Amino acid sequence: MLSKGFEVEIYTGTPAGEVIGLSDKIVAALAGFVREPDSRNVEYTTPPCYRYERLLCDLVQPRLRLRQYLKQLGDYTLIPGSTLSLGGSDRFCRSDPGNPYHTYIEQTYGTKVVTASVHINIGISDPEMLMRACRLIRVEAPLFLALSAASPFVDGVATGYHSTRWHLFPKTPAHVPLFESHAHFIQWTEAQLLAGTMQNVRHLWSAVRPNGDRRPYSLNRLELRICDLVSDPVALLAIAALLEARIIQAINNPQLDPLEISQLPATHRAEALIALTEQNEIAAAQSSLNANLHHWQTGTPILARQWAEMLYHEVWETAKQAGFSCFLLPIQKILREGNEAERWLSLHGQGVPVPQVMHQAIQQLSAQEFALQSQLCQPLVA
Repeated sequence: MLSKGFEVEIYTGTPAGEVIGLSDKIVAALAGFVREPDSRNVEYTTPPCYRYERLLCDLVQPRLRLRQYLKQLGDYTLIPGSTLSLGGSDRFCRSDPGNPYHTYIEQTYGTKVVTASVHINIGISDPEMLMRACRLIRVEAPLFLALSAASPFVDGVATGYHSTRWHLFPKTPAHVPLFESHAHFIQWTEAQLLAGTMQNVRHLWSAVRPNGDRRPYSLNRLELRICDLVSDPVALLAIAALLEARIIQAINNPQLDPLEISQLPATHRAEALIALTEQNEIAAAQSSLNANLHHWQTGTPILARQWAEMLYHEVWETAKQAGFSCFLLPIQKILREGNEAERWLSLHGQGVPVPQVMHQAIQQLSAQEFALQSQLCQPLVA
């Protein structure tokens, strides 16, 4: 098994779904939470670990601590979803007005970046192996977006997208290649910093990126950034397990490399793969599991739900041998019952108003987390 951890962004607000900026108070009072440029969401990071049982507690306990603190401030709670579902996209609420990088983000992107997501980090120490894994996961990242989509509403209306977050999010720089080697990644990053298309080494906002303590030189993990906020921790573990099993396959099989085995024309394969993947991301953002995608290996059309099902079965034996196949099982539930966006849109299509859909989701998230605490985690000390 590989080490893994999550960076989780989540909105705070009222039980009715109004998103309210409280991050300055939260960061001052609670260790382990950090600001985002907008004060209406806050981020926490789970420490790297190998066991999924431990990771589940690491996901849930900070949120329970945060809920406990929010109650001290007033009638506040955590709000699922990856966009400002019920309103507020017309303004930016700065969390740190004196931060020049935050000023740049606000002036350049506005509220397109005021989203909530989850980044999944998987440890890979060998830089060339990491680059190969990044190439594979980059072309399959649309599947992870399809499984996680949770942002169908903005300002109280259905937008026509299952992941409005990824539809709007400013992928930066505009063109990110498939990195052929660690040296290629270093050279490309230095060129972007020199040209100003990246403000710093963190300013690489693509679906997947190599990460480490001293980017781009010292790298130790793959970071999948495309996923919407998956409210259900058990479902999030399943998506992480799918990712880990696929990366293990890439590590064990050097031939599992899009640059090597894709049937797209060899003369411009890297660029063709990027173009195909970008179209797949657009389609997955709009229709998630119902999206019509094109498989990177053959270029043939395939439904996202069907491709995700195939990938699930393809990695099952790998996960079983590594001892974590049981954590993959909720993928079947997502494929059967739909991701959060699909479930919310189904309710809305039956005539349930958007505020009521979100109110129900807020209640379900709270009940789910407290149930997990009593089953799996040590009680919090009051």
